[in-house]
Amino acid sequence: METVLERPTKREQRMASESVVNFTSAVFRRKSDTVNISIQESGELFTIPRKALEFLAHILSIMAEGKAISLIPSESEVSTQQAADMLNVSRPHIVKLLEQGVIPFKKAGSHRRILLEDLMKYAGQQKAITKRNLKMLAEQAQDLSLGYEY
Repeated sequence: METVLERPTKREQRMASESVVNFTSAVFRRKSDTVNISIQESGELFTIPRKALEFLAHILSIMAEGKAISLIPSESEVSTQQAADMLNVSRPHIVKLLEQGVIPFKKAGSHRRILLEDLMKYAGQQKAITKRNLKMLAEQAQDLSLGYEY
């Protein structure tokens, strides 16, 4: 099941911006694994996992930036086109990575399916490589007195 929250309105973005700092601070001050929350209008009280509130804090920060949000279970499978869209690369590039064995996949008939978890693992690895390379370039620029700091 995928849930898509469209780009927030300016009002929603402003509300998220105003609440994200205090909300995040309150969530991360908590030490227990559960949190009691109440709905002010109805007076209902709920006990929810702390991780759910951490996730909500992350959603608020994304909304504050004015970005749309998609919630997809990590066990979900995505198509090559969806994977390409998520990584902001071409579909043929994704197919090449799959065929080279860089990202695991399975076939459903003639269609390739990628576990979202595997795709996110690859994206994280690429991000780490990029960060390491940028740091190395900044260090080289410093050594050459080109004025770049890291």
